[in-house]
Amino acid sequence: MESMNLLFLIFAFLFFISVIATRLSAHLGMPLLLVFLGVGMLAGEQGIGGIQFNNFLVANLIGQLALAIILLDGGLRTSIASFRISLKPAAVLASWGVIGTVLALGLFITFFLKVSWQMGFLMAAIVGSTDAAAVFSLLRSSGVRLNSRVISTLELESGANDPTAIFLVTAMITLFDTTQAAGVWSFLTILFQQLGLGLLFGWLAGRGLAWLLHRIPLAEGLYALLVASGGMMLFAFTNLFGGSGFLAVYIAGILIGNSRNPANEHIFNVMDGFAWLAQATMFLVLGLLVTPSRLLEKSFAALIIAGFLILIARPFAVATGLCWFPSYSRREMAYISWVGLRGAVPITLAMMPLMAGVPEARFIFDIICAVVILSLLIQGTTIGYMARKLKVVLPPHPEPLDSKEIWLTDKLTMQLQSFKVAEHSKAERSHPYALTRLKPFANARLFALLRDGAIMKVGMNTQMKKGDIAWYVFPEDRGNEFAEQFAGHQQSADEQAFYGEIEVKPYVRMGELAAAQGINIGEGNDGRTLGELFRERFGDVPVAGDRLDLNGCEITVKELDERGYMKWLAVKRPPPKPTITIVAAE
Repeated sequence: MESMNLLFLIFAFLFFISVIATRLSAHLGMPLLLVFLGVGMLAGEQGIGGIQFNNFLVANLIGQLALAIILLDGGLRTSIASFRISLKPAAVLASWGVIGTVLALGLFITFFLKVSWQMGFLMAAIVGSTDAAAVFSLLRSSGVRLNSRVISTLELESGANDPTAIFLVTAMITLFDTTQAAGVWSFLTILFQQLGLGLLFGWLAGRGLAWLLHRIPLAEGLYALLVASGGMMLFAFTNLFGGSGFLAVYIAGILIGNSRNPANEHIFNVMDGFAWLAQATMFLVLGLLVTPSRLLEKSFAALIIAGFLILIARPFAVATGLCWFPSYSRREMAYISWVGLRGAVPITLAMMPLMAGVPEARFIFDIICAVVILSLLIQGTTIGYMARKLKVVLPPHPEPLDSKEIWLTDKLTMQLQSFKVAEHSKAERSHPYALTRLKPFANARLFALLRDGAIMKVGMNTQMKKGDIAWYVFPEDRGNEFAEQFAGHQQSADEQAFYGEIEVKPYVRMGELAAAQGINIGEGNDGRTLGELFRERFGDVPVAGDRLDLNGCEITVKELDERGYMKWLAVKRPPPKPTITIVAAE
């Protein structure tokens, strides 16, 4: 009994320290995953804790279950609109992106480490896929606003590329087993089985769980438990039939998260906690497994491999995969290449050779762990910096401070949203009711006005001040539009500097724009609309931030409507050419 309590105390203490350390991580810009990994290493056999843990079977079990929870949570938060924007490119990166990376990196590892080609390509396959847990968490905490094409491509790719990586790792391990026939047909069968069953079971389970959530009334806290337990059953069931459990839970999460359901807000809140618990557990256990001295021995080789992976192999795979999609600019492709984060998936896959008895499997595990740590250190800490460096950042857009969906019936909802009054905004010195007199917000109603943490009594002469928080109720989600009334002068100036001062509709013809603004649009464009030009360049799904340059005149997509179609474009005229005055000498 005493030893059991001591075990509980140790793990609770490790979790406690990891959570506290996340505040330091936020200040230093360090990925949270490294914090958990670092705490685990400190508690390990060569750290101050001295805990000896070498059970790879238990670690693999924990890693698999944790990844399933993380992918389920990631699917819940993936908008179905992402599929419309980037399904085909993400599918290419989830397949060819992994294969291309493995081909380039496998050749390099084989010659650099002077190992057999089987081992070289096995190591490349293990680190071939991007990690969903790392991508989801770091993109959302990067502090920069990216266009939806880049975000949806990265999230869909990282959530769907695990089957390809698992297939390649399984195939390479089979080559070490002389008792099994390793034909091309058997490898392809494994791949299609993983993808096909993962998609089928994920779709069926997602639809079924979404239906259950609508039909079964439960206590609020039980909805998330129903989803989590259903996801775990789906993960195990799909794996038993030879499919990809990871892909299945991700697809199921997408279908559940995009179904209109009164329980969704409760599910999101609880599942967020589950996902953090899963990440913390997984990286603490992995930290206990890792031996720092062995990592240091392999650090130089791992640094060279990580450098080749980050700077050559991944960019090669992304460039050759996305070159067929003209909507991606070179800067966007470079950024997608950079955010090819490696995390828990490669470390979990690195345990497979150990359990399969592959020669020098511990050497493979140590190299992979070092490469993952370097990837998180190099790429994970520079996500925001590289976005600004490559100029793929959009200016901050006014949005509600907080938003809550209130379900009045099974189908009728209201939006309760809060807004903070900024200095020099339209809301400052305005009456709270005055903002609802505008036609688009005529149905909005003031719910509460907070000043210095206390509720203000609103009278005829009440004026909002800088720092006030106003809560409004809307019959529909108009928060982003309404938030513009609360945006400060600096935020408006940043948007204007990025997009331009002139706003136009996409149906405006180029000839009309040229005549009205006195700009040169080039020959043959007079009768064409702005929307036609954008669809020709970016396909049917332009996103906010897409830009055309016509003889120095920049036209940018500024806002989309609720269906994802262009609503407003902005025009930035070229700066006037400086005039040179020649003064004749007397």
